[in-house]
Amino acid sequence: MTLKVPSLADLSSLEDDLSYSLYRESCYDLEGIIYRKVKEWVTKDPTLAPSLLRLQYHDCVVRGCDASILLDHEGSEKTSNMSKSLRGFEVIDDIKAEIEKKCPKTVSCADILTTVARDATVLAGGPYWMIPYGRKDGRVSLAKEASIVPKGSESVTNLIEFFQSKGLNVLDLVILSGAHTIGKTTCESVQHRLYDYKGTKKPDPSLDPKYLNYLRRKCRWASENVNLDGETPNTFDTQYYHNLKKNMGLLSTDQMLYSDSRTKPIADGLSFQSSLFKNQFGVAMVKLSSILDVVSQDEGEIRTDCKYVNH
Repeated sequence: MTLKVPSLADLSSLEDDLSYSLYRESCYDLEGIIYRKVKEWVTKDPTLAPSLLRLQYHDCVVRGCDASILLDHEGSEKTSNMSKSLRGFEVIDDIKAEIEKKCPKTVSCADILTTVARDATVLAGGPYWMIPYGRKDGRVSLAKEASIVPKGSESVTNLIEFFQSKGLNVLDLVILSGAHTIGKTTCESVQHRLYDYKGTKKPDPSLDPKYLNYLRRKCRWASENVNLDGETPNTFDTQYYHNLKKNMGLLSTDQMLYSDSRTKPIADGLSFQSSLFKNQFGVAMVKLSSILDVVSQDEGEIRTDCKYVNH
C-alpha cells in the first residue's frame, strides 16, 4: 500500500485566514519569547511537554482552535469531566503575561497555545513545524461540548468519523495518535481492559499477558497515572507503533488501530519510518491547529488574560 502523503503546500486552502508573517512587525521575537518560556517550564518538569500538546488537541476539537479550553468560569470546557486531567494552564498564563508586556493586545491566546504545543513537541525530541497565525480567541466555552472529545474506548469507525467531522483524515488519525509516544493517562481509562472487558469480567484478550500483569500492578487505583508508551515513555519516537504490533497499545483506541484494515497498514508503515512519522506529525498538527469555527472567529477577540473574556 502506498500512502498518499500530503505536503504543507496542500494545506494552503485551510490557511486563507491565517498568515505566517502576521506578527513579524507587531510582535517581533514572539516565537523566541514563547520558546524560551516553554523551555524554562519543561526543563523544570519534562512531563509538561505532552500535557501542553494535549491541551492544544482538546482546544481544537471543540469549537476549533479558539483557546476556549483556557476560559476559567463556571460551566466552561475546563470544568468538564473530560478536562479534569488537563494541565499546563499556568504555562500559558505565564507566557501571556510576558507577551502582554512586550506587545499588548496583539497576540491571541489561541495562537500562543498553538505555538506552545509545537515548542513542547520539539523539546520532547519531536519535529519542528511552521505555524501560520491569526486565530481569534472565542468568547464561548461550554462544559457539555467538551464531552465530544474521544475517551479512548471508541471504535475505529467512530474515531474516523470524528476526525472527518473536523476536516482530518485516516492518516491524520494514525499520525496524531502517535503523540501517545510520550505522556501518561489515568488508570481509569484502561481499567475496563484489565478486569472487565465488554462486560466479560475478564481482561481484554488482545492485551499482551506480560503487559497485562504489569498494568494490573501499576493500576491498582483508578487515580494513578500510567505511561502511554510502556517502552520509551519520555522519547518522541516510533516506539508507539512497534508497541501496537506487540499488543502493547495502552488504550483500546490505540490497539484497535492495529486490528482495523483502514488503519493497520499506516501504523505498520510508520513503525519503520521515523523521519516520515516526524514530518507527517508536523503536517497533521498544522491541519489540527487550522481547525477554525466560523462563529468563534467572526465574533472572537484577542484576550488580554487567557482565563477571561475581555469586558
